[in-house]
Amino acid sequence: MIVLLRLFVFGFIGLSVVYLLVSVYSRSIRREKLEKRWDADHPDGGDPAARDAYIETGMTEYHHSLRRRLIVLVYVLPLLAMAVIMYFVNAQ
Repeated sequence: MIVLLRLFVFGFIGLSVVYLLVSVYSRSIRREKLEKRWDADHPDGGDPAARDAYIETGMTEYHHSLRRRLIVLVYVLPLLAMAVIMYFVNAQ
């Protein structure tokens, strides 16, 4: 029982690190796309305050998007796979 508890604790820590890395990567990619879109629409650079507002508005929309919520599957899928494997191994 202690081994299973240790597996869950270290697994949760590992999945949390993966979640954090994927989340930071996804946010940086989204921010980069917004910056490139602004630069393409305003070749002269435009107003820096308007650029910052545009990027922050886009990041707020990203915060409420489905893509951000799908990153939670980093926790769900490995646990589900482990449960299915444990079930089939012990079903015999």
